[in-house]
Amino acid sequence: MRGVLRDSRLDAAFKELVLTLPSETYIAEQLDVVDPQRVHAVREAMREQLATALRADWEWAYEHHHDTGAYRPDPTSTGRRALAGLALTHLCIAARASGDAVWPGRTLQRFKDAGNMTDRFNALSALVTSGHALAAQALARFHAMFEHEPLVIDKWFALQAGASDRGGNVLPLVKQLVKHADFSIKNPNRARSVIFSYCNANPGAFHRGDAAGYVWWSDRVIELDAINPQVAARLARALDRWSKLAEPYRGAAREAIARVAARPDLSKDTSEVVSRALAAD
Repeated sequence: MRGVLRDSRLDAAFKELVLTLPSETYIAEQLDVVDPQRVHAVREAMREQLATALRADWEWAYEHHHDTGAYRPDPTSTGRRALAGLALTHLCIAARASGDAVWPGRTLQRFKDAGNMTDRFNALSALVTSGHALAAQALARFHAMFEHEPLVIDKWFALQAGASDRGGNVLPLVKQLVKHADFSIKNPNRARSVIFSYCNANPGAFHRGDAAGYVWWSDRVIELDAINPQVAARLARALDRWSKLAEPYRGAAREAIARVAARPDLSKDTSEVVSRALAAD
């Protein structure tokens, strides 16, 4: 990994792709039996190891690739921004592990000073992904800056709902997000930004040992089905691969799917999805 990061013959965009770990969803797709919490724990441990073992290299990567000039949309500049953002994320993860305050502080300052959305959002993402306390300040500031731009606020919601789970902290956060004044389950983009980001794209937070994620998913599928059956049917597919799950996740997931399927007033769209899922048993 260090060899890739330091190789002057490789462009920054390629380095960013190589150094980004495969998602938990992708890893799960390679397994015959999936323990989502084990996948999450191992991936998080590897990311922390990369962050701490290559800390000096990430510092070098950030210093040599972050842009202080005017925004340029060309491929080279885009790659440099992506690699600088990845470096910031790893530096914040390393800082969280060591208790260092320097890089999170620098990341917050980068967030404030950024001259473009990519750099600002990369800095915000680094703080949220690392679970640093400064993330709350940055999230509040970001919302205040862009509260009148719906697509940007969708990204703000999705970033939080998709954050790395630490001790089951994401589901309570998601439950708060759906109570936010700017959230409406009747808005498909907003529903996707929170509910889908949690249920479909955040396995480590969704597949909980206490099955609370599945219970919340079933409630949202039923709620959405009464409003927008097409969106509900897509959400219902979050548990398409339930039969590959290890216990206790497998049994709890099946129970949640059966709960949705038992609704007498379920739409044809959603009913087809859950019936097909149950037939996979």
